[in-house]
Amino acid sequence: MSEPFVFKVTKSDGAARLGEILNPRGVIRTPAFMPVGTAATVKGMYPDQVKALGADVVLANTYHLMLRPGAERIAALGGLHRFMNWPYPILTDSGGFQVMSLAQLRKIDENGVTFQSHLDGSEYELTPERSMEIQALLGANIQMQLDECLKLPSSPEETERAMRLSLRWAERSRRAFGDQPGRAVFGIVQGGVVPAQRVESARALAGMDFDGLAIGGLAVGEPQDVMLAMIDEVLPHLPEAKPRYLMGVGTPEDILESVARGIDMFDCVLPTRAGRHGVAYTRFGKVNLRNAKHTDDPQPLDAKSSCPAARDYSRAYLQHLIKAGELLGMMLLTWANLDYYQDLMSGLRKAIGDGRLADFTAEIKAEWARGDLGEPQ
Repeated sequence: MSEPFVFKVTKSDGAARLGEILNPRGVIRTPAFMPVGTAATVKGMYPDQVKALGADVVLANTYHLMLRPGAERIAALGGLHRFMNWPYPILTDSGGFQVMSLAQLRKIDENGVTFQSHLDGSEYELTPERSMEIQALLGANIQMQLDECLKLPSSPEETERAMRLSLRWAERSRRAFGDQPGRAVFGIVQGGVVPAQRVESARALAGMDFDGLAIGGLAVGEPQDVMLAMIDEVLPHLPEAKPRYLMGVGTPEDILESVARGIDMFDCVLPTRAGRHGVAYTRFGKVNLRNAKHTDDPQPLDAKSSCPAARDYSRAYLQHLIKAGELLGMMLLTWANLDYYQDLMSGLRKAIGDGRLADFTAEIKAEWARGDLGEPQ
């Protein structure tokens, strides 16, 4: 695998970019939505299904895989691609977010994070160097720096401290990544919701030798307008020649707004998590299958969908499966949701290529506004 990692923008429409990330595992068409495969699996889906829906890349989680089954074990078994039967590109996050949100009795210092596993309480240390070592053992095509991701709201003093620590960790992560032909390492912009901190972080990272830049620490409870304002602050300071990744985002509306601003990559657990809890994303907007009005509804989620899960099963049946706790219900709704997300990304790419992104976005929002099956909400 000696082919280089290359990003190229092929067309623009305003600030929105149509592009490709070329790497030895295949082409990632951008704007791209990456299904989340936390523990080396996209929950409720077969790998070939995920690919057939149009996903070029999936995300796997460093924190979860380091705890179980272990990075060294996966490496001995041939690497993550072989382990999970996904021969296409994989992005791994650094594990920092999960350490902050899941781990017990964590302690952060300049060197890294010491924490107790949420599984069995055993103690681990995650440093920038160890995070990069784990991601290299997994064989990830795109690897992320270790950062400190704070929960919002946090004080400006606390977000500045975490931002500066993350910048120092970024330098160490970049050095630890070393030279891995055909693979890439991304830095992560932090700074909470303080514009000056976000700009400082972005400028510093742009001066480091990263292959792409991500915006982290958003979509953690702040209003959408605040998130979009932070994106507007950051993007002018990121290199145009490198991919831009908005981490953990988001809703279909978040994606529309962020693509228009120039974001190239997204990931979010929303479509899979919502599917497991009885919520479907469709061209009519969000449909809650637990709602009583669907109990006797013979209509599918979307009769015009190309996805069998959305087209061939009645809402009444889907509701029955969800209420009965049947795995098939979770699988069908996850399938339908990921299909909708990938269809949305395909539509965005075509619209940018055709120079009609504004019209496409307006059409999508108009369908949502008409509501479920065209009925006003």
